[in-house]
Amino acid sequence: MLVDYLIAGLLLTGGGFALIGSYGLARLSDFYKRLHGPTKATTLGVGCILIASSLLSLRGSALSLHELLITLFLLISAPVSAHLLVKAALHLDPRAKPPLPPEQ
Repeated sequence: MLVDYLIAGLLLTGGGFALIGSYGLARLSDFYKRLHGPTKATTLGVGCILIASSLLSLRGSALSLHELLITLFLLISAPVSAHLLVKAALHLDPRAKPPLPPEQ
């Protein structure tokens, strides 16, 4: 019974984060701001959903490592791909680089 509540909580949390990340991707103004939606919130949302799926399969028969491996790959690849996208965008347009903060 406790596992069911944990799975439901992970699914609701994951769905909420995925929704917030998708909204940020659609509504934010420029490329650099839009990159935060899929790399931060949506990654956490899909990770929660995959962990809930793994817990559900654990309740059935045996632990499914497929979901855990997908989650690990997602958590590793999303920040790396976002970093490479930003570096490519800055290489194409160096003027888009934000100014340095003022020294104090």
